[in-house]
Amino acid sequence: MPGPVNETPARQEHEVPDLSAERVDHRFKALPPDAGGLTVGELSAQRRNLFTGGYTTPVLALSAESVAHNLRLLETYAERHGLAFAPHGKTSMAPQLFERQLAHGAWGITAAVPHQARVYRAHGIARIFLANELVDPAALRWLAAELDADPDFRFVCYVDSVRGVELMDEALRAAGAARPVDVVVELGAGEGARTGVRTEAGCAAVADAVAAAATLRLVGVAGYEGEVPEADPERVRAWLLRLTGLAAAFDAEGRFAAGIGEIVVSAGGSAWFDAVAEVFAELPALSLPVLKLLRSGAYVSHDDGHYRHLTPFNRVPEEGALQPAFRLWSQVVSRPTGEQAFTNAGKRDAAHDLHLPEAQVVRDARTGEIRPAEGVTVTGLSDQHAWLRTEPGADLEVGDWVGMGLSHPCTSFDKWQLIPLVEADGTVVDHIRTFF
Repeated sequence: MPGPVNETPARQEHEVPDLSAERVDHRFKALPPDAGGLTVGELSAQRRNLFTGGYTTPVLALSAESVAHNLRLLETYAERHGLAFAPHGKTSMAPQLFERQLAHGAWGITAAVPHQARVYRAHGIARIFLANELVDPAALRWLAAELDADPDFRFVCYVDSVRGVELMDEALRAAGAARPVDVVVELGAGEGARTGVRTEAGCAAVADAVAAAATLRLVGVAGYEGEVPEADPERVRAWLLRLTGLAAAFDAEGRFAAGIGEIVVSAGGSAWFDAVAEVFAELPALSLPVLKLLRSGAYVSHDDGHYRHLTPFNRVPEEGALQPAFRLWSQVVSRPTGEQAFTNAGKRDAAHDLHLPEAQVVRDARTGEIRPAEGVTVTGLSDQHAWLRTEPGADLEVGDWVGMGLSHPCTSFDKWQLIPLVEADGTVVDHIRTFF
């Protein structure tokens, strides 16, 4: 007779995957066909040229110089303003970039859903801020096992409802969790905003529910100012003052758990982190040190559309400037009229949820010369074609490569599982693995 089924198997220990050891094959679009069978590390070590080294179009490239610049810039910004930062990993889901962010001073990495947190843990991330309420029993069982197995693992997540607190407590008790889960009350950004408790009284009720749950610890407050309706500097600042006021009120009322060591106050997307820095600097002294945690994530790659116009560095230019790091290269495959051309990149390849790609440069198929894409405009995307309008005199032929800037990095990384990291002269120095 077989023995009883073990309903709670022991947690399996695992080593952090070596991404450079993964084999190059048909799973990864645009990589050189003749590189099949090489490891990613071996291909990167060859330092091939993006244009002449066998890469096929369309191909998404990430600028090595711009990524390095952007990493340094936010590190310096956070230090200057006394902020910790846990960049939102959903922007890239790229462990190699997480490692570099941590090396540049990041406190940890922010997640939005349990899958992302599991990817982070598989790649050795020791501090995770989940900017969402977590009520899935299966995910909470996994979290309890991770926390119990690793005393150095720090995890914080939102709570925004009494019911959510009850569900968390029920699932964690059923899982036999030995360590309480650290939570922060999410203050909603206003009527019509996304998640979060709408009133301070509601926040207090959620905090009371946390206090009654032995499986949870209240360690702070948080929210997302990017959801403030009709956001402008005044409205964003007003909401941030509510958030810091909530932290001060909870502290004065003794609502934070005993023995936590620090109070977490967190906000900061990629559009208003200057306001976050300003208001967080005004936070009065509390009974414990405060971890002022910024969560901006899109800064690593930046973009040529949405964030180009919203970045706080545009409003405060003396802080520096982020650099767009993405360029999508596609090839002209049809030139049916003098006013129209088509390249072989479409919705499967280019971010298009906010703005269309922007034609920036053309690489001449005959000479290899790269020139500005004068008179060339992207007007639409099909599944696998970009529609280009060409002005009279625009120099564009079948076979030319068109380099396009992309809007909204959050939907650029998720279309590519292995992205060449390219120096200015076209040399591919690494390949960035994503896990969407």
